[in-house]
Amino acid sequence: MTKAMTDQPGRLLLIILDGVPWANWRRRFGALEGWVQSGAARVWRMRSVLPSMSGPCYASIHTGTPPQQHGVLSNGLIRRLDLPDIFSQARKGGAITGAVTHSWFSELFNRAPFDWLRDIEYDEPASASINHGRFHTMTGYDRNNQATPCDADLYATLSMLCARHRLHYGILHSCTLDSMGHRFGHDCPEMDHACALADAMLASFLPCWLEMG
Repeated sequence: MTKAMTDQPGRLLLIILDGVPWANWRRRFGALEGWVQSGAARVWRMRSVLPSMSGPCYASIHTGTPPQQHGVLSNGLIRRLDLPDIFSQARKGGAITGAVTHSWFSELFNRAPFDWLRDIEYDEPASASINHGRFHTMTGYDRNNQATPCDADLYATLSMLCARHRLHYGILHSCTLDSMGHRFGHDCPEMDHACALADAMLASFLPCWLEMG
């Protein structure tokens, strides 16, 4: 978290880049490492919950509970959770929330099952959870078809929601690097290139978000 963020409390963006090993983070994200080197950001290394699959991790990050408590024990058990979570607690405090994520976040924290026409994009000021949602499903995903949106487009969408709705808490989730790892592995030129691109895309939006507070 940078000093510019802490000087203006009450607004937070959580950016999740799914499926990136520790070694890749420290070697291939030069722009982010530059923030750390300058003293404006910090690095923490934490242990994941088990199972360390996408769905269980998403649920644990936002409820603060392990899979054995929230019940999302695999990617095949995505459902609306009945525990307090970051979105609902933020809303109770009067905060405005937004999400630019995989559709599982909508199902876990807003409503399930996911309905394309109803849920792919919504703006619901009275929602007790996510007020402004823009979701992607990755339908058709497999090893040969990544089915992932461009990260820069996702960052632009989050920036638009921040500017339009003055989000207090916003989350963005990208599966691009997770998909690349499944397809090519993690120690290869393809993954190195993908990490460098992800770093550059993120770096281009960080000043904008800091300026927004």
